[in-house]
Amino acid sequence: MAFFIENRSLMKKHIPNLLTCLNLFSGCIAVLMALDGNIKAVTICVLASGIFDFFDGMVARLLHVKSLIGKELDSLADMVSFGFLPGTLMFTLLLKVFPEGSPLPYLGYIVTVFSALRLAKFNLDERQTSDFIGLNTPMNTFYVLSLPYIADKYPNVILNPYFLIGSVLLTSFLLVSEIRLFSMKFNSMDWKTNKFRFIFLILTVILFILGQFMALPLILLLYFILSAFHFNKKTI
Repeated sequence: MAFFIENRSLMKKHIPNLLTCLNLFSGCIAVLMALDGNIKAVTICVLASGIFDFFDGMVARLLHVKSLIGKELDSLADMVSFGFLPGTLMFTLLLKVFPEGSPLPYLGYIVTVFSALRLAKFNLDERQTSDFIGLNTPMNTFYVLSLPYIADKYPNVILNPYFLIGSVLLTSFLLVSEIRLFSMKFNSMDWKTNKFRFIFLILTVILFILGQFMALPLILLLYFILSAFHFNKKTI
């Protein structure tokens, strides 16, 4: 009986880490699919990574099994799924606008470098225990993921070297910026405390239904605007 209880406790301890590993596994497949040009497969994998990334922390809190190794593993998984992957997506987009053999498409991996800096900063910054300072890597990845979808309808806008390199530089800056953004962690369901989170969720669903992945840049802009209102209200 004691053996059973001990093993059940051990299994419970590793459930969050299993979810984190699934995040990493999905991210690895997404990178390969991105290099193959299979955006639909990339989308499925990114959504899976996002779900696993959201629930690993939640499960750890519910089971009271937070650990240092879990925190480090989470960052390593995010580095692939939400760091290496968006850099690879930008690389593949830049390949389409520069001549064959040009080194400029590798500029897409600046996003990966700044994602690593953002994750390292997040791990050390005690100000980010409940909210974010700087654009979080999953949200940035979803923005980058939207670009191939928008390019299908508006190739002249997206498949433009100035736009793509501008996106690389802007998102890299936002990743390590001091801009405050709310997280989607709900400590309660109180409307007054979480008003802007609820508004963001509702408008995100509406925008996604109307525009699907093409709506992601607008959703990102909405995130910045509502975060500004959220934190301005908290300082009043």
